[in-house]
Amino acid sequence: MRLFPAALCALLVPVAALAQEALPAGKLPDMVAPIAYRLDMTVVPEKERFSGHTEIDIQLKKSAASVFMHGRDLHVTKAVAKIGRREIPVTFTQKSPTGLAQLDFGRTVPAGKLTLKFDYDAAFGDGPSGLYRIKVGDDWYIWSQFESIDARAAFPSFDQPGYKTPFTVSITTKPGLLAVSNAPEVGTSKAGELVKHRFAATKPLPTYLVALVTGPFNRVTGMIPPTPERKNPLPLGVVATKPNAGQMQYALDESGKIVALLEHYFGQSFPYPKLDQIGSPVMPGAMENAGADIYGDGILFLDESASIGDKQTFGMVVAHELSHQWFGDLVTPAWWDDIWLNESFANWMGYRIGNEWRPDLNIGVDAIGEGFDAMELDALSAGRPIHQRIEKDADIDAAFDQITYGKGGQVVGMIAGYMGDEKFRDGVRLHMSRHTYGNATTDEFFGSLADAAKDPRVLESLRSFVDQQGVPVVTLHREGDALTAGQSRYAYFGSNLPAQQWIIPLCIRRDTTKSCTLLDKPSQPVEAKGDGVIVPNAGGWGYYRFDLDPADWDALIATGPTLPQGEALALDDSLWASFYAGKMGVARPIALARAMAAYPASKIMFDNANRLRELERRGLVTDAALPAFRKLIADTYGPLLDKLGFDPATGAYAKETADQRELRQDLVDLVAVSGHNATIRAKLVAALDAYLAGDAKALDPGYVKAAATVALNERGAAFAKTLADKALAGNDPLLRQAANQGIGGSANAEVARWFLNDFQDARLPLRQRLFTVSALLKSPYTRDVAVDFMLTHFDEFVKNGGGGGIFSGRAAQMFNVLCANDQADAVNAKLRAQNGNGSTLNIERSVEAIRNCARFRDAKQAEVSAAIIAAK
Repeated sequence: MRLFPAALCALLVPVAALAQEALPAGKLPDMVAPIAYRLDMTVVPEKERFSGHTEIDIQLKKSAASVFMHGRDLHVTKAVAKIGRREIPVTFTQKSPTGLAQLDFGRTVPAGKLTLKFDYDAAFGDGPSGLYRIKVGDDWYIWSQFESIDARAAFPSFDQPGYKTPFTVSITTKPGLLAVSNAPEVGTSKAGELVKHRFAATKPLPTYLVALVTGPFNRVTGMIPPTPERKNPLPLGVVATKPNAGQMQYALDESGKIVALLEHYFGQSFPYPKLDQIGSPVMPGAMENAGADIYGDGILFLDESASIGDKQTFGMVVAHELSHQWFGDLVTPAWWDDIWLNESFANWMGYRIGNEWRPDLNIGVDAIGEGFDAMELDALSAGRPIHQRIEKDADIDAAFDQITYGKGGQVVGMIAGYMGDEKFRDGVRLHMSRHTYGNATTDEFFGSLADAAKDPRVLESLRSFVDQQGVPVVTLHREGDALTAGQSRYAYFGSNLPAQQWIIPLCIRRDTTKSCTLLDKPSQPVEAKGDGVIVPNAGGWGYYRFDLDPADWDALIATGPTLPQGEALALDDSLWASFYAGKMGVARPIALARAMAAYPASKIMFDNANRLRELERRGLVTDAALPAFRKLIADTYGPLLDKLGFDPATGAYAKETADQRELRQDLVDLVAVSGHNATIRAKLVAALDAYLAGDAKALDPGYVKAAATVALNERGAAFAKTLADKALAGNDPLLRQAANQGIGGSANAEVARWFLNDFQDARLPLRQRLFTVSALLKSPYTRDVAVDFMLTHFDEFVKNGGGGGIFSGRAAQMFNVLCANDQADAVNAKLRAQNGNGSTLNIERSVEAIRNCARFRDAKQAEVSAAIIAAK
């Protein structure tokens, strides 16, 4: 050991302190370029820990005594650096909770190539973060989820997207278990009592796209036939836990069709030598690991008899993840600043290709709905632009939000529509060809579009939406035949937001004639050719809201039931947004809801029904107005249920399609729970009593939740105790789920107090208990009881219910349903104290949303309630 003189040690103290302060919080210093990884993982599902041997070939760019890399909660038992033929021991030290690590060579090592070798072990995660294990039935299974920065919890690495290298993977596990990774398996060999599965080297990948899966899975295989872009068949597998073994054929049959459509769009073959579609019971969404996508079980495993909604989700999500195989995997963001480009483009592609896959399902309209949903966040002052600078690890996961997916996808669709499909597609293909198996930035993507569009103003428009937050609102005013369009930033009632300006691709339809203009001034004349009603967002693809003169609003409401779905959603969003901005009373929103009850697609009808329900949730309906409000709901939607008929018995509508049955179930929930229709409520409660008494056929599974909710609302805590005891004592998972959901939606403060204060039963998992409490937050009748409990247990919710890793980033938003300033203060204080050094964006959003709700309620409750009482 080399010792320093005392005087030199004194001088080193402040230097060390400065070094500690200078630890990189995000991107690593540009000292190392990884060249290749070799991962040899020993993964036995029944054990609580896994082990690994990792080798990383690197190029050290300049001489150094130490370098930064990544590793989180890894127990490193051996670390060496191989330099030429020599191996020297090195010291691996984790430096931050997010997994920054320092590798000390013990001497200055010259620039050049060397290999880092690590032996280590670590604990499995219990949710979709890192390398995690879940028990399904009697068996343990293992999956990986490495986006965004969780690969470092599975192996030492340089864990950032700009580094793309080949990975050579082996998985050693128990005999008889399936093992899957990104590349095809090339062989197996015995490893003592275990079996080593070896996989071919991958194409260049970033760490976050590596996949490791093993367990007693079922797997079905097939081949995706050749296409004009691919001359050879592509191996396809579908991988499921044992309970889903009978639900794999649909994904096997349909995934290949989506691959072929994507190959046609991109003009090139699938970028990897095989594809596995893998299910996980705890995956909240899906993940685009190259050649090995992982989905939530409910997304992947279904059949043709499933509802339209389930098939729409399958088509959109599978198309989204598979489009990433090109846009995200083949070409990867250079840094997390550009992750919007991955997700926004894939969101748009998911809906577009999903629509091509099954035009009869009308998948594309959901993209428009998702864009308008994002406006709820984007209209807050606390927010971010789509293209956000990421400077530290804590900010990365916050970028995976509705702004990236909903707003970004809508903006991509808006620009694609304005450019024209072929020009936009040509720009995408050019981008793919320029950066194949490499990385790219936002500016490089814009450059490819500009070269294809040959219209710099289109790119200026795109930048105006991508580089600033906020929602534009276009105000159209008529004077005779002249139409003037003005633009401003949308703001909720009482908000004071800075002024902004966009270059808006404004498309107006009158009858069959569409007129498009780039609106680039605060106010300018615009054309609206044709005759008839002004439809200010033709097709619904524009990422903006609109406001109209009163006569034009009324004309548009009257024609609402005949609008295409995208335009109908745009009408819903803009009119209700005008109400919440304080620009109109509630009479027109009520008129719109009544008109749209006749809309032929239930999606539009329920969009308005749910917005009506929001009036009660936001505290805008006084006790005096509540009977009139319930009558409004029942009178508007009850006739639709009367037309369908309602018998709660099992099998009463067995000959109907799944979608007809689902429509009836949703109407029953609307009319009975929100509308308090006495007849329907009595039928539900009587059927539930018979069901609980042992008559399994008395109550169809589709109505158990609604029946439990109504009974709990009417009967209170005594019945809640009886129902919970019966549900937890039996083997009926449907009843258990319905009891939890019914308690959460009971709108009964007595039930909430019993559940939170008196009900302590170890048979109810903490995860489910916390989800029930989060549901109690949504009702004005139970939220005051629930908020303190959830604030106290928020960390437990994030750990046990929020999904972990990237999926827990939005957990703070559960509080945005509150509506009182003292609750905003409590949420702000408690969550900031618990947050540590993490991103505060979602806390700020929730607090602002709570204050907005309270401000609007205090100003408008009397006016809204009076209008509801007066509504005929």
